[in-house]
Amino acid sequence: MAIETPGLAGQEKLTELDSRYVTVDDLTWKPTQVPGIDMKILMQDKEAGLLTALFRWEPNTRLPLHEHVEVEQTYVLSGSIQDDEGTVSEGNYVWRPKGNQHYAYSPNGALVLSFFLRPNVFLEQFAGEKLE
Repeated sequence: MAIETPGLAGQEKLTELDSRYVTVDDLTWKPTQVPGIDMKILMQDKEAGLLTALFRWEPNTRLPLHEHVEVEQTYVLSGSIQDDEGTVSEGNYVWRPKGNQHYAYSPNGALVLSFFLRPNVFLEQFAGEKLE
């Protein structure tokens, strides 16, 4: 099956139609290609590009200019993220249409739940450093 939760214990014993109950605390935080942002993949289909994940942003982390290839949705569990269009804070939600391009920044850190239909396309190189 192409859809999975990486690191989900016992996943290999499930049938295609079984529900997947995920104990999020048991999943490992993994670094992303952006220094200061780690993630826990809750569900992914690598072939299709579908991804649901928690992202943990350290304070002063900046996501380079990128384009959303399909709709992206983000719910902020704690902290805030912002860009030149606005700020989404704890308990609030933002969705971005296909083709939206922006930088994102978290001045105080954040924990967000994001849903992607396809991976972002990054339009600039990663700086490899956090903003000060």
